[in-house]
Amino acid sequence: MSSLRIRRFAPADEQAVIDVILPIQREEFGVAITADDQPDLRAIPSFYQTGLGDFLVAEADGRVVGTIGLKDIGAARGALRKMFVAAPYRGSKHGVAQALLTRLLDDAASRGVRDIFLGTTDKFLAAHRFYEKNGFARVEPETLPPEFPRMAVDTRFYRLSLSDRPPA
Repeated sequence: MSSLRIRRFAPADEQAVIDVILPIQREEFGVAITADDQPDLRAIPSFYQTGLGDFLVAEADGRVVGTIGLKDIGAARGALRKMFVAAPYRGSKHGVAQALLTRLLDDAASRGVRDIFLGTTDKFLAAHRFYEKNGFARVEPETLPPEFPRMAVDTRFYRLSLSDRPPA
């Protein structure tokens, strides 16, 4: 793999982001979903890159291979969304997911985000291990902030307090 670059999403990345996310959702997870079912994918700057939020891409071999978003949900809190890495770039050998998450958390902390929440499904055991390794603690759904954008498929929830995280 050539050098990995983590950078902010730019509007010219829109189709590349969709090309990473949709096949994972549809082919790997078996979710019958389109880009039109996810209006945030066609409005990343206005949906994610406002307030304390952001959206990052991982670029390797000259193409977008990973994504991660943070939606500002108010009160110095964010919702982690759209974390996807193309299959050939997964795993600790490549470090794409870790690089995306580390950069997102560092940037969020520097902007004053105090807490980050995320939802996932019970099936994604590797994702659970990854989030837990990075300091996320499981929380019960009734403890989520009312502003948290809960997805219908989410059955397991996590929270990370950035004040508990060692500085970058």
